[in-house]
Amino acid sequence: MKFLKPGIAVVVIALLMFAAKESGVLSLLTDVEGLQAWIAGFGPVGYVVFALLYIFSCIFMLPGSALTIVAGIAFGPVAGGLLALCSATLGAVAAFIVARFLLRNLILQKFGTNPMFKKIDDGVAHNGVSFLILTRLVPVFPFSLQNYAYGLTGINLATYSIVSLVTMAPGAFIFAYMAGDIATNGVSAMLLVKFAAAGLVLFCISLIPKYIAKKRGIDMGQLAK
Repeated sequence: MKFLKPGIAVVVIALLMFAAKESGVLSLLTDVEGLQAWIAGFGPVGYVVFALLYIFSCIFMLPGSALTIVAGIAFGPVAGGLLALCSATLGAVAAFIVARFLLRNLILQKFGTNPMFKKIDDGVAHNGVSFLILTRLVPVFPFSLQNYAYGLTGINLATYSIVSLVTMAPGAFIFAYMAGDIATNGVSAMLLVKFAAAGLVLFCISLIPKYIAKKRGIDMGQLAK
């Protein structure tokens, strides 16, 4: 009985992957222009379609950064930023739930000895939420793998969701907003001002993980190895 739930999950995932490949959705995720045109064809329902695509990308560890840019272009700077942030958070939570409740044993067998998974597990054990904030703000580990790794730790789902939402907000808004602004207004002197402002914001945010690492005695160099 204990193998039934993971077994069903594997079958469902395999069927979804097959369906995505046969329908062309899988190849569409790597085609930014094609994806933009495809989403635009759905009209208002495109918001839901985009969110589902982002969740799909997170679960199957596909590149999601391009989707953030597409959100800004297809839905506008502000709406695109909000949509990208909410979709990325839902995707991160979905992968977390898969790791914790559906495929925990399978993922442990496959990645349990992975150095990155061990570093995250040890980091949460010693530093709790601070470690999650640090790794979300500094791309030491791949985003997609982080989602699964944190699902295997003892961190609370609600805490994980809220921290992920807050820490991913600056990046999601900046990339989506800039992409949408360029698509709407083109390259201008004001764009350079906005880029400078975005750079200043990102610089200020970069000081947060440095503060956390110093306070907690975390060696960022060791994490990257």
